[in-house]
Amino acid sequence: MQKAILGKKLGMTQIFTETGQVIPVTVVEAGPCVIVQKKTIEADGYEAIQVGFAAIKDNKITKPMAGHFGKAGLKAKKYVREFRLEDTAAYEVGQEIKADVFAEGEWVDVTGVSRGKGFAGSIKRHGQSRGPTTHGSHYHRGPGSMGAVDAARVFKGKKLPGRMGGDKITVQRLQVVRVDADRNLLLIRGAVPGARGGLLTVKDSEKAVK
Repeated sequence: MQKAILGKKLGMTQIFTETGQVIPVTVVEAGPCVIVQKKTIEADGYEAIQVGFAAIKDNKITKPMAGHFGKAGLKAKKYVREFRLEDTAAYEVGQEIKADVFAEGEWVDVTGVSRGKGFAGSIKRHGQSRGPTTHGSHYHRGPGSMGAVDAARVFKGKKLPGRMGGDKITVQRLQVVRVDADRNLLLIRGAVPGARGGLLTVKDSEKAVK
């Protein structure tokens, strides 16, 4: 990873190219993020930068948070995350990372928490097929066979009904269509995980784009 930033999902819209093509985009409020701490091999065993994002009310700040941010001489932030970058020498505590760290046309990976959908059946949750719709079937939306009879148990990994959504998901190889540095906005082509207002991590894509 060479660069990354925290952001908030604002929603989706569409933009038009000069040729009239419609591009669906997700609007992400990317930063500004402030560097709270630098991790070093000598002190921590690895190299990374710790960044803070989004304002927080004073009555929500815990004493450990106040001490951690106070040591760096910074105002407390709501979210704190670490990024293990290839080169951390260019970053210093107190430095801001803004949306212009990315440029138009770059490819990124976006990580977020998907929408929670509550308890769901195996058809909705895993995309299984339903049974016959005839009246004599008596088996329309069941989860299917539980497996071997002699085992007398259900094997691990069996696709059954359960809680759906609320998982950490990364969508890879999304293109940055536009960068608004003045308003700290990234317009990313396509959809990203999570609901409006959710926390996102945007980092340069790990997979090479052909």
